[in-house]
Amino acid sequence: MAFLNRVVYKQVAQRLITALDPPSRSCAEISGGLGRGFPFKSFEEFHYPDFDICTDIFRSANGRLRKFDMIIADQVWEHLDRPYAATQNVRKMLNPGGVFYICVPFYVRYHAFPVDCSRWTARGLTNLLIEAGFPEAGITADQWGNLASAQRACAKKWAKYDPAIDNLTNDPDFPIVAWAVAHR
Repeated sequence: MAFLNRVVYKQVAQRLITALDPPSRSCAEISGGLGRGFPFKSFEEFHYPDFDICTDIFRSANGRLRKFDMIIADQVWEHLDRPYAATQNVRKMLNPGGVFYICVPFYVRYHAFPVDCSRWTARGLTNLLIEAGFPEAGITADQWGNLASAQRACAKKWAKYDPAIDNLTNDPDFPIVAWAVAHR
């Protein structure tokens, strides 16, 4: 059974990424694992501490900048010490016409893995992306949550989705998770 804070955004991610024609795109994922479920032209995962998106762009063995048609960061940015620098690095690694998919929590409990630093709403993600150099016209962002789900998501234990008790109706005043797609 899925964690409550991931039920809706996983459905949205499936729809958004599928609409971006995965078979035509090379993709890099920063930690996570969401991208494994799509038929990308090519797919690579980059994990911390071997790769630190905050400090540098990803490079090949000969030191050249790695470029991709899509970069996914699913439930990662809240753990970064320098999310603005990381977002700028992502933009540098995207081919022209490339896409960055980012999804982050808002109302969830503290989870230091290895650290827990930031939270964003859909508007906050949009601002982050603009400040990192993505054109505003190429950004779409949204969020989901509701009060009862937010209360369960902030409990001592991670809440598992239970359709008998969990109402998935969106209430924008109590976001649990936010996501954005930014086109370079």
